Amino acid sequence: MNYTYVVRCSDGTYYTGWTNDLDKRIRAHNEGKGAKYTRSRGPVELVYYEEFESKEEAMSREVRIKRLTRKEKEQLIGEGII
Repeated sequence: MNYTYVVRCSDGTYYTGWTNDLDKRIRAHNEGKGAKYTRSRGPVELVYYEEFESKEEAMSREVRIKRLTRKEKEQLIGEGII
């Protein structure tokens, strides 16, 4: 399974990414080993995710979410599965 996810950083910003191991990726973000963006903004909290069969679908969704405004992301999170 592949995932597109959104985390809320400690400074209130959002980071969107994709992974094939969601728990491991969130741990990496919180250990300062994740994306450069989240290293100085931890700890992070998982606020939204979607599951996909393929890596390509997850990556495509990541790009679409990254293009959303903050307000649109907050609406997505509010309707999310978490």
